[in-house]
Amino acid sequence: MSIRVGTGIDFHRLTEGRDFWLGGIKIPHSKGALGHSDADVLLHAICDALLGAACLGDIGLHFPDTSDEFKDIDSKILLDRTYRLLQKENYSIINIDSTLCLEAPKIKPYIAAMQQCIAGILDLNDLDVSIKATTAEKLGFVGREEGVVAYATVLIERKN
Repeated sequence: MSIRVGTGIDFHRLTEGRDFWLGGIKIPHSKGALGHSDADVLLHAICDALLGAACLGDIGLHFPDTSDEFKDIDSKILLDRTYRLLQKENYSIINIDSTLCLEAPKIKPYIAAMQQCIAGILDLNDLDVSIKATTAEKLGFVGREEGVVAYATVLIERKN
């Protein structure tokens, strides 16, 4: 049995006229994240962490933003496909710890729904998916509400 750790990070610009997706949940907000897909930074960071832990490259390798196949795709599909890649290599997920960095909106009311969504895709217990949030104290592009950042750390194990 082999235990591995992976980290992921994702950034997206915020803009008016887009839906705001975080952790697979549509969050009411005046701005949404700009990207080739639905721009769900949390799911993208988790995908990268999982792929990195399994030494399978990164999200851009598997789901390039130059491909029409992934234009406006629901990031829950990307997370599901990432999970299937790990399963092919006999990996299972032990837990996920993540942090969102944004000024607004407050996401505490949505954390349980995000945990349920992610856990459901990855065959985990809700309590195996930790989601925290912080602000940038009005500093930088996050502080000016120009963007959002997500960090994720995962623990996986390979069964031989």
